[in-house]
Amino acid sequence: MAFGRQTTKAAGDAAEARALAHLQAAGLRLVQRNYRTAGRGGGEIDLILRDTDDTLVFVEVRQRTSARHGGAAASIGATKQARLVFAARCFLARLARPPACRFDVVAIDGPRLEWIRAAFEAG
Repeated sequence: MAFGRQTTKAAGDAAEARALAHLQAAGLRLVQRNYRTAGRGGGEIDLILRDTDDTLVFVEVRQRTSARHGGAAASIGATKQARLVFAARCFLARLARPPACRFDVVAIDGPRLEWIRAAFEAG
């Protein structure tokens, strides 16, 4: 690792913190960070928040140094989406009355941050 460069984990943590600050500034409230499931098909949800209308929002944060090769948002393929849906179902199973929910993406390409609401559906 070159002096002054962030580790991959540190860069990911910084991207999540930036995304969280952006979403909280828009009025969303943090429920949980880095929710993980175990076992086959398991996954991780970077951020779980409540929107102002009480919708539960599962957020995937992706960061790329540039938008080349489709950018951060394009890197969330079908397999990643399936893992996010699986993890969300595990989280929702713990609740007595699951609320309305959606899957958002915060894509960070270099200095640009884009919040994509309802980026995909559970299907």
